[in-house]
Amino acid sequence: MENMEKIREQFPITKNKVFMNHAGQSPLPKQVADVVRKFVDDFSNFGTTSIEWNDGGKPLFAKLIDAKPEEIAFVENTSVGLNIAANVLRYLPSSNIVTTDLEYPSVVYPWLRKSLGVKVHYVKNVDGKILLEDVEKAVDDNTVAVAVSHVEYVNGFRHDLRVLSEIAHEHGAYLIVDAIQSAGAMQIDAKRDNVDFLASACYKWLLSPPGAGYFYVKDELIEKFEPPFVGWASVKDEVFETIDFWDIWNLKLSETASRFEVGSPSFISLVGATEALKMVLDIGIKNIERRILKLTDQLIDAVKDLGLKLQTPEELHCRSGIVNFKIDKPQEVAEKLKNKGIVISARSHGIRVSPHFYNTEEEIDRLVEEIKQCG
Repeated sequence: MENMEKIREQFPITKNKVFMNHAGQSPLPKQVADVVRKFVDDFSNFGTTSIEWNDGGKPLFAKLIDAKPEEIAFVENTSVGLNIAANVLRYLPSSNIVTTDLEYPSVVYPWLRKSLGVKVHYVKNVDGKILLEDVEKAVDDNTVAVAVSHVEYVNGFRHDLRVLSEIAHEHGAYLIVDAIQSAGAMQIDAKRDNVDFLASACYKWLLSPPGAGYFYVKDELIEKFEPPFVGWASVKDEVFETIDFWDIWNLKLSETASRFEVGSPSFISLVGATEALKMVLDIGIKNIERRILKLTDQLIDAVKDLGLKLQTPEELHCRSGIVNFKIDKPQEVAEKLKNKGIVISARSHGIRVSPHFYNTEEEIDRLVEEIKQCG
């Protein structure tokens, strides 16, 4: 990636630490921190701001996933988006949801509520991968939805969303996607892959403050579903034309995905997310993905040279920004690395490393050398 030195100037963290835990929570780039700081100072001093924030980054997130702004709603986090999807669907007594045994809790928990009365079928992983033929066997005509993470949080396995949507739609089911471990790191094409619902917070790979997230609903589905919660943000734009009058006798839901919004979002978080999305789009998600995969290639080769067992699939089409490998006493190793200024995380009896585009080959080398010392 060109101008790496200039890019790294936007990340003050690089002066203090080797940070490779973007699958956890990312540090803020300088331009994001600056705009959030200005927003706070403006409202503190003047009660208003000159920062343009009304669209909250919806058009930018839509561009990132190849969607339309009208298909995007604000959510506080990924879990809220997944819960909306779970609660707008309808379930007959024989209904089931298909997911996997690799999932983050928020992908599964919404459907475990007794009130929905839906069975949850788990496709078991095979050596850290979810095989498409196993998904195909699990999905039947009673399946209401297939719910997965685009990228699995522990080992970084990346699903083929296009094939999953084909399997789901063949049986009249929906594809619901948690994209928090791919948005900002891997290319997402919601239209090409025919995704029905997609949710992502922005505090991981999208380099934003917590509290900002987006929920995608395929355009032809928006008016099909009534939102589980409603408020002033759920209604049509014309309701706002007369500012001294609210029609509290009729509920005229928005024809866009904003019908799934309830009230005021975290504006300060969205200001930061908007600035971060600008950075990601300016650099280019293809360039970012290429850079991340190059760094993880280097790390995987080094891990294999050390004789450590990878828990991340090696096939390129299954890969993401996450590399996980087994190691003795991972919590202790993670703490030792932290004390030496290297930030990663311990997951599933191993070490999870998740570098971003601004990390360097030298930082990967330093991590590997310190792991040797820990051994």
